[in-house]
Amino acid sequence: MQWKCPHDIMETRTVLRVIVTDNDIRKVTLPSKPQTLDSLIEQLGQHLDLPYTFSLQYEDADFNNALVNLTDIADLPEKPTLKVISLVTSPTLSQADTDIMSVNSQEESPLTRQDPWPETFEIPSFSVNVEYRLRQGNLLFMRDKTYLQVPRDMKHEVLEKLAEAMYKFKAYPREEDFNDVASALVKKHPCLFEPGSSTGWNGWKNSIKFKMGNYRSKLRRAGCTDVLVNSMKRGSQDSPRNVKKPKRFEINFLPNMPAGENESSMESKRLEIVEEMKKRHPSSTLIAQYMDITFSLRRKELVEKEPSVKETLQRWPALFRESQIIAEFNRITSKNLKQEFFSALDKNTSRFLEIFESKKGTAGKKLSEYLIQMKSANITDVTARRTAVLRGLAVLLGEDTTDFFKTCFDIDIVTPQVSIGILTVVPEDSPMSPQGLPLEVTDTAIILEGLIAMDGLENVPHAMCFVFGLIYALNMEYPSQLKYTFEFIQRVFLSLGHKSLKPKLQSLKNLLF
Repeated sequence: MQWKCPHDIMETRTVLRVIVTDNDIRKVTLPSKPQTLDSLIEQLGQHLDLPYTFSLQYEDADFNNALVNLTDIADLPEKPTLKVISLVTSPTLSQADTDIMSVNSQEESPLTRQDPWPETFEIPSFSVNVEYRLRQGNLLFMRDKTYLQVPRDMKHEVLEKLAEAMYKFKAYPREEDFNDVASALVKKHPCLFEPGSSTGWNGWKNSIKFKMGNYRSKLRRAGCTDVLVNSMKRGSQDSPRNVKKPKRFEINFLPNMPAGENESSMESKRLEIVEEMKKRHPSSTLIAQYMDITFSLRRKELVEKEPSVKETLQRWPALFRESQIIAEFNRITSKNLKQEFFSALDKNTSRFLEIFESKKGTAGKKLSEYLIQMKSANITDVTARRTAVLRGLAVLLGEDTTDFFKTCFDIDIVTPQVSIGILTVVPEDSPMSPQGLPLEVTDTAIILEGLIAMDGLENVPHAMCFVFGLIYALNMEYPSQLKYTFEFIQRVFLSLGHKSLKPKLQSLKNLLF
């Protein structure tokens, strides 16, 4: 680990006025003056949470403060005004595939995904013939409650279209997803109601499940990655438990290769990323572009081969940068990890603290200690509040954080041998307590499989955010001792998953809202 002297940081910090858009102008303070243009762009990308590559313009005094492209860091004046210029780069894989498919078929491709499963599933339109017959059936149903006798050819088309629409969101829908689709079908076309069924649509649900399996088989023969990975599972001892499919509502779990690329071309780009990361000031623009292009190769490796963290650090070192964790999470879920994580955390902080104060017993005693430390902390108030909430969340859910949150002195740094954890390094004279909140820190690091995967993080809340992102990026399991805490963050903070929650999570959510 490398430690930074706070006094030196104050002396060398750089203050910038940054125009992101005409309605979004921010003040940014960097801990030190960047030595290269790439370093400046990278630091701004991290501070501003920009999910795209960009160049910069600055106000040049030689031209009455007109904007000029910034091409050399030496041209940067003191306390400059910069403008962010978005660059049109290679789009994400899902965008690229969708664009190509839309040109060829004039309709959205079912092979790539950009949206999560909708709260209300919209039944697609069928052929003119089927739509006419359904319309006539609905009229008869409204007139005298006559149910439509669906012929085989019509049912085949309805089921095929539904399977295609479902695959746009998930290759492996869950039970509740099939319920959504079947109920939505009967709601839109009441003539399809099944009078002998307890719900009116159980038969349709079973037919949709069967058709979805057939549809995956067709796509597997066509070479679609997210179903091809399970092509050898049928009839083996591993199926169905070890079927590789999204577990945490990932949208792009195993994407297909982008047009014009193959494993060989993407491997060449991966090697370029590795070489670029060896430089003192790697190009953030090149890394962002090539990490985007190689997304499908990376996911294939991580999902199919399940390499160790040590091997992944060697093969994909850029994946452990803050900016790329945010970008990778966006590729997988279409969500901005840092923005949504802290927005939800801050929105619910006050209510969490009220719950902490009301708790009694052993949990209440521990939460009370957190509150006392938070109120007496000599640091930024928001950091203390965030830290208290994240540590207290596990207490509310009855989970033990002993093997996850680790603390040590800066003169005696020892990497904990844990599968997943956060290590906080505190000053030698800090009144450290095993159960206390490490608020005055020297450094914060993320531990994965006994290795320091990331260090130099601002504080525990930021480390918690990026641990969550790395679990998705590396296709890891939640730490067993904090599975409810992470699932709460996933489902409640980030809205990744169905509204139905496990009783313990639902009870806490009810207290919040």
